[in-house]
Amino acid sequence: MVWYLLRNSRGIDYTVSLNVMDFQEGVILAFDKPYRWTSFDVVGRVRRLICNRIGVKKLKVGHAGTLDPLATGVLIVCTGRATKEIEKLQAGIKEYVATIRLGATTPSFDLEKPIDKIYPTEHITQDLVEQILKSFKGNIEQVPPKFSACKVDGKRAYEIARSGADVKLKPKRLVIDEIELITCDLPEITIRIVCSKGTYIRALARDIGRALESGAHLTSLRRTRVGDFKVEDCLDPEKFEEWLDRNRPAID
Repeated sequence: MVWYLLRNSRGIDYTVSLNVMDFQEGVILAFDKPYRWTSFDVVGRVRRLICNRIGVKKLKVGHAGTLDPLATGVLIVCTGRATKEIEKLQAGIKEYVATIRLGATTPSFDLEKPIDKIYPTEHITQDLVEQILKSFKGNIEQVPPKFSACKVDGKRAYEIARSGADVKLKPKRLVIDEIELITCDLPEITIRIVCSKGTYIRALARDIGRALESGAHLTSLRRTRVGDFKVEDCLDPEKFEEWLDRNRPAID
């Protein structure tokens, strides 16, 4: 999906009906971030291809909400003056589909780091999982992962953690609007979450494991929606050059 930034007497509005794309004035693009790409990989590719296409050396490009390299799904990218809308876009409600492995933990709460501890799962049933998931709905407090972009004394938490130093992060208040069990094939479960800005699904997996008196880590994560942007409407960054070619008259 491509959204073009418009200014009118009522302020700022979004539309998908412009005939000419002005990337410097401001365009909002939604991409389906591939597995193992960083959010900045997407931004860098978009910037390079657009600059080459419109014949400029510099273009302001930014994203509205980081996705971990091991996650896929909706990543909003803004160009030009539309980057001023990033904070507003980041505040949008987010939807995720996550697969969680029960009975084992990793230091990063996902597959970035190898399993470090094994826990019992014999006592866990589907009924227990559903009961525990209900307890996470509403206002919660969550301690972010130490392998995260949270800042501690001016440094990113993951930088401190990777140096081997201890990282202490304060809990954050969040809202889980919806949480439901999609599949239960123990010790693996897949859940859908609708949540507020700042929610770490890796940390949610950790907390679900603890609530089940076991351990857990994330094995798959897909962001399916950010505000009004849905993953089925997103562009493929690997095919963005071809997309620019198909829309050349509107760009040129």
